[in-house]
Amino acid sequence: MRRVILTSSSGVGLIHVDRDDLVAPLIFRFVSGPLPTSYHLDQYLEGRMYPRDPEVHWSDLVRRSSQTGLAHKNLGLVWFCDAYGVDLTELWFDPEPNSQLLLIWILDYLRSHPSMAERLRLRLVDFDLLGADVAELRDRPVREFDVADSDLEAARVAWEAYRTPTPELCFGLLGRNFPRLPFLKPAMEQLLAELPSPITGLGATEARLLELIAEGRNRTKELFQPGGLLETRVFDQWELGPLLEGLASGPMPAITGLDPKLAALPQHDTRGRNAAYRRSRLSLTEFGLAVLAGREDFRRHNPIRRWWGGTLLTNERLWRWDRENRSLVPPD
Repeated sequence: MRRVILTSSSGVGLIHVDRDDLVAPLIFRFVSGPLPTSYHLDQYLEGRMYPRDPEVHWSDLVRRSSQTGLAHKNLGLVWFCDAYGVDLTELWFDPEPNSQLLLIWILDYLRSHPSMAERLRLRLVDFDLLGADVAELRDRPVREFDVADSDLEAARVAWEAYRTPTPELCFGLLGRNFPRLPFLKPAMEQLLAELPSPITGLGATEARLLELIAEGRNRTKELFQPGGLLETRVFDQWELGPLLEGLASGPMPAITGLDPKLAALPQHDTRGRNAAYRRSRLSLTEFGLAVLAGREDFRRHNPIRRWWGGTLLTNERLWRWDRENRSLVPPD
């Protein structure tokens, strides 16, 4: 049986589980920065328009298959699956928030392609794919079921909610039931928790960064290490840097000790920026201590321009999340 596995970048280990499977990791990050346009997302899945097209496509991270060779290269995902008689497309996405966003996006896309939708099977991956070894991926039992029309519709509703210019529809998802997408609501609540607090003005990860630095964890290696002290499930290590820099800049910084050379280094200079992070020795300012204690609101004194899904957060349009009451607070 010819099988295609769609997964997140966390699931690249699935490549080594079965040589006959074609494993396609989807690489988008939907938890930071502006969302890609619908056109960009469709082009990613629909193949190259010409051989030297520089844009990244779904097949770029897919290795040669023993059954189809390199036939997938430059072809659209649906076209390839139809033309080469793929019998089953499995979806392996763990509970991590970005993976759940990838899942609802790809389900919504495949909803419009009946030939693929009728051959979809969802795996309920209730563990972190990134930390699993090959033996665990091969032998651990993972529940599965065929994808129904109701699952495709649920994905459409959730993906549309995340793309809208306010987080209100996403908040509304918390009151709905998604029995066949059990990790979607927990992931959405983790995402909502990254909106600024009505008390401190910090998202959950920003607050945790300040807590750790206050405890004396002053090295970025400790803070950024995957699966480490930060315990974040929303942002990866490459997305934590801009969050940290945001806390260390502005009229009233909460953090001091970040290497000043970072401000002059371009974002693509990965080596230079990593070296600057390693040189940094972090501590909280008096203002940062007051923010952490809930006596000051970071966003009352510092600008914000950051994307949360389709919502652009600014000081003038600052949606907040009351974590204690699990409620969305609209702009003043």
